[in-house]
Amino acid sequence: MTLKTRRLLFMAVCLVPGLAMFVLFKLYPTIQVFYKSFFLWTGIGDEPKFIGFKNFVEMFRDDAFLLSLRNTGFLMVIVPVFTLLIALVNASILTRTKLKERGLYRTLFFFPSILSFVVIAILWSFIYHPTIGFLNSGLELSGLGQYAMPWLGDSRTVLWALAVTMIWQAAGYYMVIYMAGIDGISPDLYEAASIDGATPMKQFIHITIPMLWEIIRITIIFSINGVLSISFVIVTIMTAGGPDRHSEVVMTYLYQQAFTNSNFGYAMAIGVFVFAFSVILSLISNKLTERGSY
Repeated sequence: MTLKTRRLLFMAVCLVPGLAMFVLFKLYPTIQVFYKSFFLWTGIGDEPKFIGFKNFVEMFRDDAFLLSLRNTGFLMVIVPVFTLLIALVNASILTRTKLKERGLYRTLFFFPSILSFVVIAILWSFIYHPTIGFLNSGLELSGLGQYAMPWLGDSRTVLWALAVTMIWQAAGYYMVIYMAGIDGISPDLYEAASIDGATPMKQFIHITIPMLWEIIRITIIFSINGVLSISFVIVTIMTAGGPDRHSEVVMTYLYQQAFTNSNFGYAMAIGVFVFAFSVILSLISNKLTERGSY
């Protein structure tokens, strides 16, 4: 056996197990989702019945799905905007100011990012609790008791309450990314700007943001797509889609259709829609944030 053959054999031994697992547990199920989305199927024992595009047509006639799509869209706009803005401002403050407690603040802000989504959802459920929750208790103690309300039980506030939870969880993670980026910016740029009389705000706008723009573009895509995954856990534990579906998101509705209503064909059609929606949204976001667009 030649040396070249041995190398090829070694490469095959290293690659084939991982490739086989990828095909078996990732590629094949994904293809099946696309395929079964064209069928009426309960997912149990009956034969799937081909119905073409009826599942996709039904989605846009389904008021519950459209409401969940609207709620998801709201979170996919609000959460990334505030998350990245807070992360960028905090990163700039912690890197551009001489704070002795910089390490402490960095740890405190990053800590929520290492917590389990389940733990975060339970924690904030207690904070928002209408009778024993920290938020309403704090309002009562500060003389603002008239503003106390069931934050997760009111259709006007439930999505905002969920958004705050998700922002709190993710802001520290993106802050650390931005801090690493800011540390890589030459101090000479800031020094020259200071000599020219630029205020810290102008330095932030005209130096920090442009120099971090490629990193910001990537984090925008990550944060938008991240809303889809984290919203499922947060909504399931904190509100279960209530009140009256006003906090239902696409992923919880998909789960409900599949595992509660045994409507797997319809659920897979929703999954295909979510996949296509995420790809299109990422492409649009990437296009709009190109350097020329900025």
